[in-house]
Amino acid sequence: MSPRRDELWVCHLGLVDYSEALELQGRLRTARQHDELPDVLLTLEHPPVYTRGRRSLPGELPLGEEWYAMQGIEIVQTDRGGKITFHGPGQLVGYPIVRVDDVVSYVRTLELALVAALADEGVAARSRPGDGPAFTGVWVAERKIASIGIHLHSGVTTHGFAVNVENDLEPFSWIVPCGLDEVQMTSLITETGRAPGQLRCFRKRAAWRVAEALGRRQRLVSLARLEAAAGSPATATASAAAAAALQPQ
Repeated sequence: MSPRRDELWVCHLGLVDYSEALELQGRLRTARQHDELPDVLLTLEHPPVYTRGRRSLPGELPLGEEWYAMQGIEIVQTDRGGKITFHGPGQLVGYPIVRVDDVVSYVRTLELALVAALADEGVAARSRPGDGPAFTGVWVAERKIASIGIHLHSGVTTHGFAVNVENDLEPFSWIVPCGLDEVQMTSLITETGRAPGQLRCFRKRAAWRVAEALGRRQRLVSLARLEAAAGSPATATASAAAAAALQPQ
C-alpha cells in the first residue's frame, strides 16, 4: 500500500548516538526512495559530537583531535553540506527524510520553519540567504542559533537541522563553528532568559512548523512503526545476505 503523500511522520527518539542515527537515516532513506513510507522527521538529541561537512577545511579543530577526545567529544566526518558544527544534549536535532526537487528551496523552507518556531517562543530570528552559503541557518541579530546541513541522494534527503535550545554553548568556542571565524552562538534560553526545561515544548513547535512549511499533515509515530516500514538492521542484513547468495558465482 502506497504511503499518504500528505503526511509527515514525526518520531521523537530521545538521546541517540550519532552513528546509530546515521544508520537509521540510511534505512529510512532507502524505504522512502521505494515509497515504502511517507516523508519522515526524526527529532532527537546527540551525546557531545563534532560533525564535519563536505565543505570542512583544515584548521576547524585548532586544539587537535586528542584534546577534543579528552573532553569526551567525538569527531565524525559526514556527507552533509556545510562545515563543522557541534551537537550535544539540550540541542534539538531534526532529520527530515523527505523527497526534494529543489535543494536551495528546501533549505530556505527549513530556515523559515525554524524562524517561525522561534517566533512562537518570542525569539525574533531570521535567515540570511543574501549573505551566501556560509551563512545558511538561522540567526538572532548577528548571533547564530540554528545550523542546517543536508545530503541529497536519489531525490531523498538525510541530515537536517540543529537548534540550540538549552545545550552547553562552550564547545562551539573550541572550534571554528560553521567555518565562520569569531561567530557568536546563542540558544533559546540565552535569548529568552528562561530556565532549562524548554526542549520538549520547542521540539513540538518545531516539528509542527516543519510539517506546515512542507505542506504536510503531521502524524506522530513510534520508532517501532518506522522500523516496521523500513526494516530493522537485522532484517536489512539478512536481505542483503540473501541477495548476495542469489548472485552468480
